[in-house]
Parts: sequence; C-alpha cells; structure tokens
Amino acid sequence: MTDVLRNFDAGASLWRDAWRRLRKNRLAAISLVLLLGMVALVLVGPWVSRYSYETQDRSLGAARPSGANWLGTDTLGRDLFTRILYGGRISLMVGICATAVSLGIGVIYGAVSGFAGGRVDSAMMRVVDILYTLPFTIVVIILTVYLGKSIVLIFMAIGAVEWLTMARIVRGQVVALRQKEFVEAAYVMGLSRRRIVLRHLIPNALGPIIVYTTLTIPQVMLLEAVISFLGLGVQAPMSSWGVLIQDGAKVMEDYPWLLVFPSVFLSITLFSLNFLGDGLRDALDPRTSKD
Repeated sequence: MTDVLRNFDAGASLWRDAWRRLRKNRLAAISLVLLLGMVALVLVGPWVSRYSYETQDRSLGAARPSGANWLGTDTLGRDLFTRILYGGRISLMVGICATAVSLGIGVIYGAVSGFAGGRVDSAMMRVVDILYTLPFTIVVIILTVYLGKSIVLIFMAIGAVEWLTMARIVRGQVVALRQKEFVEAAYVMGLSRRRIVLRHLIPNALGPIIVYTTLTIPQVMLLEAVISFLGLGVQAPMSSWGVLIQDGAKVMEDYPWLLVFPSVFLSITLFSLNFLGDGLRDALDPRTSKD
C-alpha cells in the first residue's frame, strides 16, 4: 500500500512540475488563455446575441461594421459576428470529434503494433506507410462525396485519415516501455496482454499523446476549412469558419470584412493550439525544458 501511495505521489508530482513549466512558458500560457476565451465566446456568445445565425435583413445587404452589427453583415443581411460564433461551434466540434476518432484508432493501433513486435509490428507499420502515400485531402473529399455531407460523417471521414502519425508516436512509446520493469512485473502477476496494454502501457504514454492531440486539432480544423471552402463541408443555413471564409472570398474586393473577420478567428484558434502544443511538449519532457 505504501508503494502504491508513493507511486501516486510521484506521478502527481510529475504533473505538477509539468503544469509549473507550462505556466512559465509565456507564449503557451497566453495561448491557453486565448483558447479558453475563444471556446467560452463561441459557447456563450450565441445565447446572449440578439440575432439568430439565420436571421436575414435583405434591406441591409452587406453592411459595414457598426454599433448594431459589430462585425457588419453578409450579403443577405445576416449578422456576421453571430454567424462567426455559431460557425466556431461547428469548427471546434469537428476539430475535437474528428481528433477523438483519430485518437481512438491511432492509440489502439500503435499500442498493439508496438506491443506485439516482430512480424506483426512490421506488417502493421507497412500498412501505415502505404496509407501515408495517399493524398489525405482528396481521400476525405471522396469520402464526403460518397458518404454524404452530414456533419457527423464529415468528422468521421476526417478522423479516419488523421490517425497515422498518432499510431507511429504511440508505437514508438510502447516499444520503449515494453522492456521496463513494471511490464515484467505485470507479466509475473499474470495480467493479460490486453490489460497490460490498456492499463499500463497506454497511460504511461499519455504525455506524447496529449501533446500530439493539441497539434492534431488545428490540422483537422484546417482540413475542415478546406473542405468547406470547396463546398463539400457544412451546408446552409449552418456555417463554419471555413464556409464563412469561402463566402467572404467570393466578395472580398467589395466587402473585405466578410473574409477578414472569420479568417482572424480561425487564425487565432489555430495559432493558440499550435503554441499550446509546443508548450505542452516542453512541459511534459523536462529534457527539452529551458528551465
């Protein structure tokens, strides 16, 4: 019992040290605050807005930013700020859900490959190498065309092609961990391979998994923006940041704010996620820390 408590305290201490290093990383800390603020804004903002995302006032047309419409209106007279907030919900949901799909596939696949070793590991990694040669964006576009344009199918299609790097990362971690003493002790105790992988190896690889997850979300959001820009993503009257950027690009010469403001929201979110991911990488790996 004493050993268990000691190990728990050691693990808690490692996470406390990582949090301390993250807070000292000014860029990562600012990114975390910006990201949390963006999430709070897109979740709460539409509830307090006096406009609906589909409310139209064609008499206004594409009006410039004003006191009534902070970021202006689009060509149909819809409040752009409200549509950006609703679009942020969709973009963040696609980013998180598609990343969850890729996380589930990649972690399990990589852990099984690394733990099995030998020919099984070699065969599974060759499959990953083959899939890496495929143009992911085109594959996702094909999947959305054949499976439909439902928001659920979109994040499933994106997640189904974004798991390869995660599988490689987890596989490398498991290969390094499977020779450790705690794995040998688990064998001696008679634990099944499934239990060893799920309860011991994967939890000990959480650091790199968390870091790469924060880096996968912006990749997925950017891919969704590309798909929506091509007209294969979220369908009207709903919107995402990619859809709004597509609409703004069509009229950017006459109404530049329709392109600028959605692009700013998307850029802030993507930069925040990337800088936070870099900060988490340094915080969870003391060897890369500058402290």
